[in-house]
Formats: sequence, C-alpha cells, structure tokens
Amino acid sequence: MASGTNKNKRNKGTTALRAARAGVVKRREVPWGTIIGVVVVLALAAAVFGYYLVKSAPQREQESREETAAEQFTPSRQNQDPSKKIDGVVIKEYKHRGHVNSPKRVAYDQTPPFGGPHDIVWATCNGNIYPEPVRTEHMVHALEHGAIWITYDPKKVDDETRQQLELRVKNKPYMLMSPYPNMDSPISLQSWGHQLKVSDADDQRIDNFIAALRQNQYLTPEPNGSCDPAPGFDPDNPPKFDPSKPGKDAAPMTFEGQQGQMPEAGGQPGAGGEEQ
Repeated sequence: MASGTNKNKRNKGTTALRAARAGVVKRREVPWGTIIGVVVVLALAAAVFGYYLVKSAPQREQESREETAAEQFTPSRQNQDPSKKIDGVVIKEYKHRGHVNSPKRVAYDQTPPFGGPHDIVWATCNGNIYPEPVRTEHMVHALEHGAIWITYDPKKVDDETRQQLELRVKNKPYMLMSPYPNMDSPISLQSWGHQLKVSDADDQRIDNFIAALRQNQYLTPEPNGSCDPAPGFDPDNPPKFDPSKPGKDAAPMTFEGQQGQMPEAGGQPGAGGEEQ
C-alpha cells in the first residue's frame, strides 16, 4: 500500500510540475496579435501626423511671415504709414471720391486702380476670393473702407502661386482677391492710395504691405466702412470686369458730382441713381 501511495504522490507531483511548466510557457507566449494591432495603430498615427505636417507647412510658413511683418510694420501714431519703408510701394494722394452707379465707369489712371471715384456699392471684402475678374469700380470702393485687394494675372501665375496668395486672404477681414487680366506684373497689391507690384508669392513685402495698410486708421478714408455684402452686390455672382477701354462718358479721376444712390436690398447696383 505504501508503495502505491508513493507512486500516486509521484504521479501527482509530476502532473503538477507539468502544469506549472505549461503555465510558464503559456505566460511566455508572445502576444503577436496585440503587437501587430499596436504597430498598425502607430503606423496610422504616424501617417496622419506626417500628412498634417505636410499639409499645414504652407499655413505655418504664412503665419511666420505675418508675425514678422506685424512686428515691424504695424502702424502707430508715431509711424502712421509704415509702407514708406517697403521697397517698391507706389503712393498717390486721391482726394476725389465721387460715387458712380453701374454701368457708369471711371477712367482710372492706374492698372489696377487704387483710389479715386468708384461705384457707390462696395465689393464684399471679408476674406473673399473671387475666381473671376470683378467690376473694378466696386473693388476700389472696398479700398476706401480699409481693405487690401490682391490681384494676379492669370496668365502669369500658376496654381501653386495662387494658393499661396489665397492664404493671405481666406477668412481674413478686410481682404479680397481676384484675377486681373493683362497686368504688367504677375501680382499686385492695392490699398487706398498705395500699390505694390511683385513677381513672387514668397515675397515678404506682400505681408509687410498688408500689415502696414489693412484697416490703417490714419490713411483709410472710411476706416470703419463695412466689408459685409452690400445691397446690389452678390459675392457669389458679382458684376463682371469690363476689359475694354472706358468711353468718353466715363467719370474722370477728378469726378465728385454724382453721389449715386444705393440700390434696395436684392436690387441691382445703380438702381435709381442720378447724375448731378
């Protein structure tokens, strides 16, 4: 009996030892499923992060340019026109700001124009990017309110350059942009009485110009003027640009006679306007 008992004990011990070893082996098994899952998640996260970095790089570069410009070209009482320190800026004094009603045109003295008589209805200028050329007289009125108007020659600017310019405009108040055919430079910036022509969208002077002149209270004729949609101007379907030379009936740059009349909401620009 004693011998049988010892044998049973040995069997039980052997079984227990095998079970313990099996448990150790089982515990030491590599959890490949978990590891693969973690690797996949990390790979996806890396891909998303990498895409974000690549996608946001132009935006981050633009923000850096704007910060640099703001540090050096923000206007103040002591320095009311910082654009005087920007190489290439043309400055003209425009005293005449008479209003005309569409379809009457203005015989502007500059291309693109940056001051003078204009349509009584202003172009919407709250970060608006117009894909087609817009009637000039409306755009000049936006300048009178303190907006910066960026123009580009569509035959001289590629998609990448245009997108770089759009970063300066999209969702930013008192900014608007549109193509302007047959310019003598690829890119031109306009504020009231100021113009800068450049050939490269990476040019830091673009951001310096914007910092110095957008809503500049010391230089803008109507610094609190609205950039919201005006009655008679549909930013989704604005009046079209007229490339022809203004006729003899166009208002001269000294025009002050007509004050014009704002159209009713939903009406057409110039409805009911009268020349004086």
